[in-house]
Amino acid sequence: MDALAGLLEGPRARGAFMIRACFDPPWAVRVEDRAPLTVMLMVRGDAWVVPDTGERLRLRAGDLAIARGPDPYTCVDDPGTEPRAVILPGGECGYPDGRPLNGSMDLGVRTWGDRPEGAAVLLIGTYLVRGEIGGRLLDALPPLLSLTSEQWDCPLTPLLMAEVTRDEPGQEVVLDRLLDLLVIAALRSWFAGPSAEPPAWYRALGDPVAGRALRLLQADPAHPWTVASLAAGAGVSRAALARRFTELVGEPPMAYLTGWRLALAADRLRDTDDTLGAIARQVGYGSAFALSTAFKRVYGVSPQEYRAPTA
Repeated sequence: MDALAGLLEGPRARGAFMIRACFDPPWAVRVEDRAPLTVMLMVRGDAWVVPDTGERLRLRAGDLAIARGPDPYTCVDDPGTEPRAVILPGGECGYPDGRPLNGSMDLGVRTWGDRPEGAAVLLIGTYLVRGEIGGRLLDALPPLLSLTSEQWDCPLTPLLMAEVTRDEPGQEVVLDRLLDLLVIAALRSWFAGPSAEPPAWYRALGDPVAGRALRLLQADPAHPWTVASLAAGAGVSRAALARRFTELVGEPPMAYLTGWRLALAADRLRDTDDTLGAIARQVGYGSAFALSTAFKRVYGVSPQEYRAPTA
């Protein structure tokens, strides 16, 4: 598996919130849903994405934006327009004064806004749970990124437009997989561009010393690695490996290994029904207790609490 594939294998939507939003100016929607990742594809018209901090972003037809949560932002026809609605956690909607919208902007199956043929049309897909997006991927992304229609040509737009308003058996699964494909295609293009700032470990993969050690750790995290065995695999001394790895990755080899093992464990807790003991063995911990202790220290909750469905 190449480095980019390893980074992008994380998106796995489960019942993602997906809508076709249709507006006539003036319009503005405040987003306070604290979602880990939201994709906005401008199908018709134009819009602005205005975060509370940082640069605002202009979207034209064919452009795409990805917002990394949990910070709020506003989607608007003009930066001076006041919000008419607020999107809250779980896809709940209300007026800015706190009153519920009570479906007043519903326009049909997964369609929302002023009128179905509004001047501005966006496809919006939201991952509702952080575990659906790999932590390493989220850490690699800025709070707000964009791709213009000149930077990429999205072949999924017609299919998404056709599928988002269908109400058929299994439709949520179809939309989840399409959203995953959209995110992967967009991020692959973004990572190839000059504005991307991949994480230190990703850049370090090109180094003959640190890169070799990283690939060994990523390929076999359950192996009882030591600095000495990694140095032997990279063909350098322990001191040389430790110095080069820490310089390029930003942390020592064993600290990186701990984070990698726990990230894998987090994915397995959400994606499988494996016992904690089985997951511990898969990621290199000697017992369920050892994994649980390390997991709670880093994630702040026990593995059981992390695995429990979010209400």
